[in-house]
Amino acid sequence: MINVGIVGGTGYTGVELLRFLVQHPEVNIQAITSRSEAGMDVAELFTSLRGHIDLKFSDPVESKLETCDLVFFATPNGIAMQETKSLIKAGVKVIDLAADFRIKDIAEWEKWYGMQHACPDLVAEAVYGLPEINREQIKTARLIANPGCYPTAVQLGFLPLIEAGIVDINHLIADVKSGVSGAGRKAAVHTLHAEASDNFKAYGVPGHRHLPEIKQGLSRIANKPVGLTFVPHLVPMIRGIHATLYAKLAEDVDLQTLYEKRYIDESFVDVLPSGMHPETRSVRGSNLCRIAVHQPQNSDTAVILSVTDNLVKGAAGQAIQNMNLMFDLPETMGINQVPLLP
Repeated sequence: MINVGIVGGTGYTGVELLRFLVQHPEVNIQAITSRSEAGMDVAELFTSLRGHIDLKFSDPVESKLETCDLVFFATPNGIAMQETKSLIKAGVKVIDLAADFRIKDIAEWEKWYGMQHACPDLVAEAVYGLPEINREQIKTARLIANPGCYPTAVQLGFLPLIEAGIVDINHLIADVKSGVSGAGRKAAVHTLHAEASDNFKAYGVPGHRHLPEIKQGLSRIANKPVGLTFVPHLVPMIRGIHATLYAKLAEDVDLQTLYEKRYIDESFVDVLPSGMHPETRSVRGSNLCRIAVHQPQNSDTAVILSVTDNLVKGAAGQAIQNMNLMFDLPETMGINQVPLLP
């Protein structure tokens, strides 16, 4: 059994981790930390977990995380980097669901996240946890930087085109929509029901924190810098990411065959038949990314539609997928649930 600790178990990604981990046959949840809720039964805060977990939230100082095999950080940016070094030194593996270890350029990270990095030496070691690209490195990693929700949908959508070298990488466009749970569980005016419901808006057009992460990933695939316009939107739904991606084709190719071949062995990427349009509800509650490929009017523009659940493949599910790889377990173990419909 893998003895697991969760730091920051009261947010949406924290409870999503719990939802999957309590059903995982090879996991023992040893500790769930929360300074604000220390001493409270987990099932009292999250009644969906009644009958599945009998732990209480504990203060991080008293949680003995150094005795775990693996610790998940489901915390705001800037927390994991304060504690990861001591855990790694104690022989504990770490998966950070925030952004502390995603961007290799420390100055770039500090610019976008507005703070000084506490352990830049570990950033170089951290493996970016997108299994469809870095599966072999993940298997031997001590520290995983779990990808963001927007970056997961965008990179999986563009990946086959860039790998094949058949698109203009200087003018990629990602038009992406997210449900409000992507903003976290904290109270904020823009996610109040009266603000977000019956409304649809773009935000972060001059620059969004996920932009450097996406560009870094796509540039690695291309082995050269890419040009990307990334525009995120907030839509009035709880879960879901819908990425509409545009790329100019440099040569004629069968896009459907290209995508089907690239993802044929990927358990969590489903390439839909030609002409279909994926829906966010078709992946709700699951670790799936569903992709559809289009070439409107046989033009030189590829339009890729990529949908995920931002809390699962965009966060907790992908983190457990990485855990399975790190501990030599079947990659789908504990996260192969059927999506929720309706």
